[in-house]
Amino acid sequence: MNIEVSSRIKRLPPYIFGEINALKLKLRREGKDIIDLGMGNPDKPAPKEVMAKAIEVIKDPKAHRYSASKGISHLLKEVAKFYNKKYGVELNPDTEVIATIGSKEGLSHLALALLGPGDSALVPTPAFPIHIWSIILAGANVITVSLEKSGENFIDHLFKTYEILWPKPKVLILNFPHNPTTKVVDIEFFRLIIDFALKKEIIVIQDFAYADIVFDGYKAPSILQVHRAKEVAVEFITMSKSFSMAGWRIGFCVGNEEIIKALSKIKGYYDYGIFTPIQVGGIIALRELWDKAPDEYARIYQDRRDTLVEGLNKIGWEIQKPKATMFLWAKIPENFIKAGSLAFSKFLLEEAEVCVSPGISFGEEGEGYLRIALVENEKRIKQAIRQIKKALDKKDYKYVLEKYNK
Repeated sequence: MNIEVSSRIKRLPPYIFGEINALKLKLRREGKDIIDLGMGNPDKPAPKEVMAKAIEVIKDPKAHRYSASKGISHLLKEVAKFYNKKYGVELNPDTEVIATIGSKEGLSHLALALLGPGDSALVPTPAFPIHIWSIILAGANVITVSLEKSGENFIDHLFKTYEILWPKPKVLILNFPHNPTTKVVDIEFFRLIIDFALKKEIIVIQDFAYADIVFDGYKAPSILQVHRAKEVAVEFITMSKSFSMAGWRIGFCVGNEEIIKALSKIKGYYDYGIFTPIQVGGIIALRELWDKAPDEYARIYQDRRDTLVEGLNKIGWEIQKPKATMFLWAKIPENFIKAGSLAFSKFLLEEAEVCVSPGISFGEEGEGYLRIALVENEKRIKQAIRQIKKALDKKDYKYVLEKYNK
């Protein structure tokens, strides 16, 4: 039988991550010890207090029933208290907070709630793939705005792009600290965004996944700290990085009441909520560890960042230290840049036995770069540097192009 997939599936771009993952799996089956710096997959466990509470609750038979799609009330209250304590932002837990199965699910469902055929959204690029794919899956159009080419003038470029478009975009998706480029912004940036959004009546969605993975004294602002932000904006936070609870799949969307209501309605049709013991674990994290655990995880990532950047610089690969996120956004060495990011990533995977993400995975603006995740310990990172140096010393871009650009 010939299965005809939907038009929304046909609109999805090729999944380049899948190609790298397939090659990684093949090499591991051959017995290769691949050092995986590809996916932003935290390797540290959740805080012990969180695990202990979840284990306690899981023994309660009542905890195994369906939960509330929106999130249990005590958890939503803790999210509101957390925002007040950390950012000085007042949230109504009943109407301005919703739990999501991680921010990726939340963003996808919110796109379905807000967008449809004929609508469009502005997205800075390079972009974390779901920021683009969620819009495509909703049947809407994506208008990209270059982060790399516009540099310090990004915000002017963004506003000018909006002005020349018709019909006008309905949504603007932001993600600062940014994945994959690691770019950061200050509160003044968000003030300009909110002022613009209020004037133009455009919805702003800020993906704040790396709120706490910050270094060298930098503090990431919440967009909701801006006066009147809740009139046009929502923000996604997640427990994945701040509390190393990636596999637990728990995050939140907070802000504008009408947007939260729309997301709640969509979620009511799609899911029965997050497993109750996980939500209770989230309560413990936000109530007791909000000002401790994230800093501890950030210190681990900062040490790894320093080890990786300093090591790569020593072998002639010039990279700046990022102020946030669990990644390096590394321009491919000049003598290999003609090979392209996908071929160069395959080369490193096969011949250095180090997995990284090709920049093209994040859109055309990402070409010429690699995203390298800080998800291995410092000993393994040093080993990765040695293996990369060995591979780079032996080959050139012509070899990489000939063998891997297929």
